[in-house]
Amino acid sequence: MLAASRVVRPQSAGLRGRSIARGQVRTMGLFGGMFGTAKGCELAPKEAAPGLKLATFAGGCFWGLELAYQRVPGVVKTTVGYIGGHKANPTYDSVCSGTTGHTEAVQVTYKPEEVTFDQLLDVFFEKVDPTTPNRQGNDRGTQYRSGIFVHDAEQRAAAAAKVAQVNAVLATGKQYRAGRPYEGKQVVAELTDAGDYYLAEDYHQQYLEKGGRFNRPQSAAKGCADPIRCYG
Repeated sequence: MLAASRVVRPQSAGLRGRSIARGQVRTMGLFGGMFGTAKGCELAPKEAAPGLKLATFAGGCFWGLELAYQRVPGVVKTTVGYIGGHKANPTYDSVCSGTTGHTEAVQVTYKPEEVTFDQLLDVFFEKVDPTTPNRQGNDRGTQYRSGIFVHDAEQRAAAAAKVAQVNAVLATGKQYRAGRPYEGKQVVAELTDAGDYYLAEDYHQQYLEKGGRFNRPQSAAKGCADPIRCYG
């Protein structure tokens, strides 16, 4: 295996823009154990434990967005996975091919008495540019489209109100997000019911907290405001 410090930009549509260690590109999704299984990824439970709620967001590469939610007080668990597709048991490779219809997503389990869904929406609109269709930054493809996947009518109403609020600001020519303006002029992120959500391979889970590609762990401590290095 080549040294991990050597990096390539794969040319497939699914991986374009995401620099990955050369050795990792060669092994992702091709072996069992930590690199997934031939049968594909497993379907996640559709309900949270009693007293907890689920929230699911898509915003480009799931590594950085997951870390942002790990840091939120009241969030008790995060996972990354694939949602919004039409094929069962996808894998990272198949999602990156653009043939399954899935997008990379983060699912948050939270205590509603400690953090509200509105607060989770605030994190989404701060970390994600919801105005760029099928793209976040240099990551391009349907698997990088943004979306809010709601689990009940209350979440749908809150998300719709937030989208309307953001669009109203953008319609005036002002920027909603200070310091890092959105590229587009209206929200194009999906707002739809949360369907089947498949847990991504183990090596993707809490990727940045564990060190990312350069083995430089980033803090997931509650309230941490350190800048997030999206690819490690």
